[in-house]
Amino acid sequence: MEKQHFTSKTVDGTTLIKADPLLKPYTAQLRERFAHYQRFKAEIEKTGGISGEISRGHQYFGFNRGENASETGIWYREWAPGAHTLALIGDFNDWDRGAHPMSVDDRGVWHIFLPDRDYADRLTHGSRVKVHVVSELGGLDRIPAYIQRVVQEGDADFTGQYWASPFPYQWKHRVPRLDVGTEGLRIYEAHVGMAQEAEKVGTFDEFTQNVLSRIADLGYNAVQLMAVMEHPYYASFGYHVSNFFAVSSRFGTPEELKALIDTAHGMGILVIMDLVHSHAVKNLNEGLNCFDGTAHHYFHAGEKGEHIAWDSRCFDYSKYEVQRFLLSNIRYWLETYRFDGFRFDGITSMLYSDHGLNRNFGGYADYFDDRVELDAIAYLMLANEVLHAVNPTSISIAEDMSGMPGLARPIEEGGLGFDYRLAMGIPDYWIRLLKEKQDEDWHIGEIYGMLRDRRTGEKHIAYVESHDQAIVGDKTLAMQLMNTELYTNMSVSTTNHRIARGTALHKLIRLLTFTLGGDGYLNFIGNEFGHPEWIDFPRAGNNNSYWYARRQWSLVDDDTLRYQHLNAFDRALQHLDATYHLFADENIYLLFIHEDAKQIAYERGGLVFAFNFHPTASVTDWRIPVPQKKDYHFILNTDDTAYGGYGAVEGRHYPWQDVAIEGRAQSIQLYVPARSAQVLAPETKCLDSD
Repeated sequence: MEKQHFTSKTVDGTTLIKADPLLKPYTAQLRERFAHYQRFKAEIEKTGGISGEISRGHQYFGFNRGENASETGIWYREWAPGAHTLALIGDFNDWDRGAHPMSVDDRGVWHIFLPDRDYADRLTHGSRVKVHVVSELGGLDRIPAYIQRVVQEGDADFTGQYWASPFPYQWKHRVPRLDVGTEGLRIYEAHVGMAQEAEKVGTFDEFTQNVLSRIADLGYNAVQLMAVMEHPYYASFGYHVSNFFAVSSRFGTPEELKALIDTAHGMGILVIMDLVHSHAVKNLNEGLNCFDGTAHHYFHAGEKGEHIAWDSRCFDYSKYEVQRFLLSNIRYWLETYRFDGFRFDGITSMLYSDHGLNRNFGGYADYFDDRVELDAIAYLMLANEVLHAVNPTSISIAEDMSGMPGLARPIEEGGLGFDYRLAMGIPDYWIRLLKEKQDEDWHIGEIYGMLRDRRTGEKHIAYVESHDQAIVGDKTLAMQLMNTELYTNMSVSTTNHRIARGTALHKLIRLLTFTLGGDGYLNFIGNEFGHPEWIDFPRAGNNNSYWYARRQWSLVDDDTLRYQHLNAFDRALQHLDATYHLFADENIYLLFIHEDAKQIAYERGGLVFAFNFHPTASVTDWRIPVPQKKDYHFILNTDDTAYGGYGAVEGRHYPWQDVAIEGRAQSIQLYVPARSAQVLAPETKCLDSD
């Protein structure tokens, strides 16, 4: 769907109230947060606007080819206003800390020029580099802030590399375009390192060769890559970023990442990056912390600069050079690697001074009190403005658990400008429901209401589980439903009550969430086929084992196991939107609900969805209202043997009858077995969903 736009004589950030009158008591706060953004914008306009200097820092800082007094060579620049001296070191000068001192200007920007006549054969592609910073902390060898390649040498030490490949990657495929008017965003969330079956760190090449085809076959139109930016601790899942402009070298080279993205584009798959601008690693040796010797360089000083729960540093978004660093980072990944957008991690942590920790956001006052961080809100507005200025079709997704109003509304209305927000309450609800109640005690109306409960006019990505639910200490949906019997009773030649119940509910929960929960959908790698194990990266606590940091593709490829059925169902699920454009239709109509019988039927996108959640009672001659006076055919049946069901339904055709029910003049009768659902299409709309 298209975002609603409201006209207003004065753009002051209060247009949101027209869509949500409950915001009216907070008119002053909405004006103030928009005015704060405008103050940031006014400073940026002095240096060329949003597409000027503020988003081109990577073309100035770090290592860039250029000229000096008509000589060609390499400029290296670093912002470090609190430092005493800086000197460039590396294998090009035998790591001599006194050989190449840098000069500083009145803005605290240090610089040095290395002319080609002296350094063309010394500072070359792949050369190891660092910068020696002398400050109040003494002398430390640091990795340049804008470095584009970092490699690990030995067990712990990370070193920057000057990266200027003599063979630049040649792009082969056009970037696909998602027509949001007809097709929804269907995201396959993946981690390259754990995307292979061998007990090791996977590579970009292996992902390109072995995993992209699986994603395309299932029908996803986007892949969301985690842990792309360099991070020293593998087990951090990529969330403790040290080098924001560097591709994590443990997965491969920049060229290999470009090949992955290019290949995905050739398959019609968008590539979204998990972007971490909410915090940074504390490490001195690898990251930005105290880079110039002060605690208030890129980050806030004192308690405000420390994220206690994450053991990381928090950016000071009010500083121009911090804005330039982060906004340039957005432009860099879009232009250099052709990413199609970002999932912004940890938005809640940015929005509030207490990071939203241990809080229940129960009312609108929670979004507008003195804990709201106006600097962070203004930065996120600028980030979305840069993102859409560089590539108008790029996608931004906000991970916010608080429910901040206007997060996914246009900036000119007073929103923050995101295209989508994650529907984070849905997976939490399913986990709680599965832990607290057996399915025979579920309240169908409550489930329906929860899945429909989202901010009007803001697009949501629905999901049952992401990487958060798959981490060790939690349980995936499949493990919640089937427990350890996933290891012993998944053979197609055996019958097991827990597995039968679990696979049936696995399908019903995903179908219900997919069709009711939002305007897009997300799945985490392997969860589509009920991967039997959680994620636990190698660490001291598990003897540095990779056993749980991998995906067992052999399970879904084995035609003697039931994992194949869940995988086939996920493929059919994705094709519901690809074929019938469900997500393009925001209108959902409840047709029928019966709590005692555990039945529900509703319409979306011209299709009718009929669920029978009853654990034992199949419903024969179930009469439900339909929107059109046409015969209906089921295009998806969760009880189909191809999806691990019993195949109890023989026919596919349901003729309409002139029998009024539930306010509709026409209805059909159908047979829906226990713990199953059917998706029905009117006769003229019936297509092969596979």
